[in-house]
Amino acid sequence: MAKKTQRKGVAKLGLGEETVYPTTYSPKLLESFPNKNPASDAWTTFICTEFTSLCPKTNQPDFARIYINYIAGIDMVESKSLKLYLFSFRNHGDFHEDCIQTICDDLVKLINPKYIEVMGEFTPRGGIAIFPYCSASRALKKYKDLKSKRFSEYSPGKYSMPLSQLY
Repeated sequence: MAKKTQRKGVAKLGLGEETVYPTTYSPKLLESFPNKNPASDAWTTFICTEFTSLCPKTNQPDFARIYINYIAGIDMVESKSLKLYLFSFRNHGDFHEDCIQTICDDLVKLINPKYIEVMGEFTPRGGIAIFPYCSASRALKKYKDLKSKRFSEYSPGKYSMPLSQLY
């Protein structure tokens, strides 16, 4: 019975069911579950090594590694639903910066984390690599200070993988 309670409201996780992959962008794919330790501050990191979206001008695929770091509040994001959500960008035409901001905004709406940052390391095309970064925090001073500090210190590879390991 305890396992059923833990999975309450988490439909995508399913056991023994075939996974249906989305063909269009949809934040409705995201699911959350209750954080068992909402009074604690702990980092959760997701790394999506196979993110793809489409260039809105050429319709060619763009490839990236996406990093999501957050400190949960009351809810946490369920990882399989996140995988399906990120997959939903596969046929979505948008600029790199907009994809990363959209992911951050959708996760804030879903789980209202104490702090979140989303980074994209897009594979170079035309000789240019683009590494967008965005973050959001709650109003409490310590999270606003964290956001300000990490934002002001951000550089590609700072909170993800050192650039020397990318190439």
